[in-house]
Amino acid sequence: MNKPLILVVEDDTSIRNLITTTLKTNDYRHVVAMNGKMALMEATSHRPDIVLLDLGLPDMDGIEVIKNIRSWSNMPIIVISARSEDNDKIEALDAGADDYLTKPFSVEELLARIRVTQRRISLMTAEMMVANSEFVNGKLRIDYSAGCAFLDDKELHLTPIEYKLLCLLSKNVGKVLTYTFIMENIWGRNWDTDIASLRVFMATLRKKLEPTKDSPQYIQTHIGVGYRMIRVE
Repeated sequence: MNKPLILVVEDDTSIRNLITTTLKTNDYRHVVAMNGKMALMEATSHRPDIVLLDLGLPDMDGIEVIKNIRSWSNMPIIVISARSEDNDKIEALDAGADDYLTKPFSVEELLARIRVTQRRISLMTAEMMVANSEFVNGKLRIDYSAGCAFLDDKELHLTPIEYKLLCLLSKNVGKVLTYTFIMENIWGRNWDTDIASLRVFMATLRKKLEPTKDSPQYIQTHIGVGYRMIRVE
């Protein structure tokens, strides 16, 4: 397992030295930031795998750092803070932190939290690789990398819009997608189409996915709301 790059955001010199020494001893790569502004710069430029974040920073609250990072990245954030009240933990976790470690902490616990996060990263990466390459639902198979869809091992001849609709539904399988959500994702925020046109595209797609009355239902219509792809056994 490759060692991740860790961004350490801590203004207290003694604690920062303790963390960086621990990381260095255990062969973790790391970069350092002493305040919120520097943390955001380092996060943007280095794109670390894990962020160790103190909340009590001299120029801004760590909660704001979390919210800023969450606006553009899902990089794991482990808060390390002297704030031990439940409300503080809940606020940080609600803002987007992945874990919360209270000061004072042991070196062993810090390393354990990092290992757990690292395992989570590896698992998510593996799942994303599978998800990004192929989707299988019953007799339906979508090869995202090749841009092709198959039903019962026979390639479906889809229009570009039909294929985009199919991919959007498959990547949100089980979820009801509203008309607005679908149209924004297929045609963009400045979409110039209407629900009636969407229904036409969806009807032609369904005819190809469900060619006979005995075919399993892949797409479910939620009248007045939108559509959902059903998981087919």
